[in-house]
Amino acid sequence: MTTMTERKLTTQKAIAEAIAQEMERDDTVFALGEDIGVYGGIFGATEGLLGQFGADRIMDTPISETGFIGAAIGAATNGLRPIAELMFVDFFGVCMDQIYNNMAKIHYFSGGNVKVPMVLMTAAGGGYSDAGQHSQTLWGTFAHLPGMKVVVPSNPYDAKGLMISAIRDDNPVLYIFHKGVLGLGWMTNNPRATGPVPEEAYTVPIGKAAVAREGTDVTIATISLSVHRALDAAEQLESDGISAEVLDLRSLVPLDREAILDSVRKTHRLLVVDEDYQSFGMTGEVITTAVEGAFDYLDAPPARIAIPDVPIPYARVLEQFVLPNADKIVAGVKSLLTA
Repeated sequence: MTTMTERKLTTQKAIAEAIAQEMERDDTVFALGEDIGVYGGIFGATEGLLGQFGADRIMDTPISETGFIGAAIGAATNGLRPIAELMFVDFFGVCMDQIYNNMAKIHYFSGGNVKVPMVLMTAAGGGYSDAGQHSQTLWGTFAHLPGMKVVVPSNPYDAKGLMISAIRDDNPVLYIFHKGVLGLGWMTNNPRATGPVPEEAYTVPIGKAAVAREGTDVTIATISLSVHRALDAAEQLESDGISAEVLDLRSLVPLDREAILDSVRKTHRLLVVDEDYQSFGMTGEVITTAVEGAFDYLDAPPARIAIPDVPIPYARVLEQFVLPNADKIVAGVKSLLTA
């Protein structure tokens, strides 16, 4: 058997492998969405699966998000385990009734008698001049709405394990991947988008954060592509004698609040980084968690770096201005240490 250290995959290939292995294991698992068949999904999440499983289980749909997400919900309530791909998370506006008033609430409305074991998989993130309708992350929007789990992997190992966990979960799971972590050849090169992935099926628990880098001077709590940026920043800070701990939240619902508190109690400072809008989002929730649970440990007020409350610009110079990056994180950490 190939060991974990001998084989590396991109995040995109890890996602596709997870889906394939679960489809092999469980005949009730199938996928549907726009261009997921012959094309393999615009971001490759279903690459190669049509030839392996056929059109009955890898279903190309019309451009009707309300229709195929509704079909997935109906299938889930009747004993199947669908994976529906919403091409861009920004498109949720045309199908939000299905997502929030049906997918997220049917279990509650039925008094717990009807389960909705489905995965809604979608792409997020900026950095590619795709403008305001194709560049948002919006995981904070969905985390704010009860009834569904929200997972956001940052690396290939977690991408595979979290997808398998999501498919096996009896609750509806929103699985969001950032384009920048996928490792696609036609996108910006990202060496952290390739990593060791075991061949066998395995799970990563939903609702458990991971320490991506140990540190003692400050906690950088973040998610998705911003984990990569935080790791780059931590390497820069190390040359200045600053030890930064990078906490990869991995899931927003459930949120691993204890991991946040454990890290803050250790480092006494907190910087939250998120490629989502600043107001009413993840950054505020993580900071509140730290203040409510570890206030006496904080040596400085927690700080945050997030997208200003403006639509994502198309012009590259403006887009880069609003996005988090390693330099902003380095500056944020140094400001915390002098507070």
